[in-house]
Amino acid sequence: MGVLDLGDYIPWVGAFDLQGLVRRFKKAHKKFDEVLEIIIKDHEASARLTDQKSVQSIDFIDILLSHMHQSKDKHAITKTNIKAILLDIIIGAVDTTIMSVDWNMAELIRHPRVMKKLQDELKNIVVGMGRMVEEADLPKLPYLDMVMKETFRLHPPAPLLPPRECTEDFTINGYFIAKKSRVLVNSWTLGRDPKMWSDNFKDFYPERFHNTDIDSHGHNYQFSPFGSGRRRCPGMLLDLTTVPFLLAQLVHCFNWELPPGVSTDDMDMTEEFGLTTPRTQNLLAIPTYRLINEG
Repeated sequence: MGVLDLGDYIPWVGAFDLQGLVRRFKKAHKKFDEVLEIIIKDHEASARLTDQKSVQSIDFIDILLSHMHQSKDKHAITKTNIKAILLDIIIGAVDTTIMSVDWNMAELIRHPRVMKKLQDELKNIVVGMGRMVEEADLPKLPYLDMVMKETFRLHPPAPLLPPRECTEDFTINGYFIAKKSRVLVNSWTLGRDPKMWSDNFKDFYPERFHNTDIDSHGHNYQFSPFGSGRRRCPGMLLDLTTVPFLLAQLVHCFNWELPPGVSTDDMDMTEEFGLTTPRTQNLLAIPTYRLINEG
C-alpha cells in the first residue's frame, strides 16, 4: 500500500501492470479474504449454536452480523462492508501497535538510565515486585507516559498524517492555500524541529515532557502523532492504552540485555519509510525474569 505506483504518472504503465502491483494486490486480497471469512463464519456458527448469547459474550462482529441479517433496508450493511471494517481494524491496530512497542523497547535498551528510572517507578511507586502491572496502574505512571511521548515524538506511527483537502480558498499565517489543495502534515519532521524542541531534539530525553501540558491528543500542533481534530486517528485511544500496558509488562517483568558482543552503539536505528516507519532491522534482546514469585 505504501509503494510508488508509476501508473499514477504514466498511465500505460498501470494499464499493463508492469510493476506487478495488481497481481500483488489480488494475491494479498485473497489471503485476507480467507482469514476474514473464517472469522465471520465462526461467529455465525456460534450464534446458531446458542439461542441467545449473554451480553458479556457479544462482540463487535456479532452486532454487525445481527444488523446485516435483520435489516430489510437495501442499503443495509453487507458482508463485504463487514470485511472492510474488520480489515481497517486489523491493519490499523496491529501494525502500528507492534511498531510502537518495538521502538519504545529499542530506545529503552539504548538508554539504560531511562530503563532503570522506569523500572524504579514501577517497583517503588506503584506495583512492587510481587505482581504484574495491571491496566488500572497506568494512570499512576507519569514517567511511563513521558517515555511514550518521547518515542512518539521521534518515531511517530505514521510519518505523514492522512491527507486533507481544502474545501475553499484559505489564508493562514500569510500562506495562501487554494481550494481543492491536498495538504499533508509531516508529523515526523514536526517532532524533530529544533525550533520547537531545542538543540537536543535528536536525543531520546523523556524528561522534556515533565511539567508540560503537551499530550498525544492533537491539542498541541508541535506534537500530533495521531493527528488532530474530528478526523484524527480513530485508533488513538486503543494505542494509548495497549502500547503502555505492553511496555510496562515487558519492562517490569524482565531485565533486557543485548546479545553478547553487541553494544548499544551497534544498534541499527534506521527507519524504513512508508505509510508507517518500522525499524529496518529486527530488535534482538535477551530477557531475564525479575519478579519475585510469591508462594
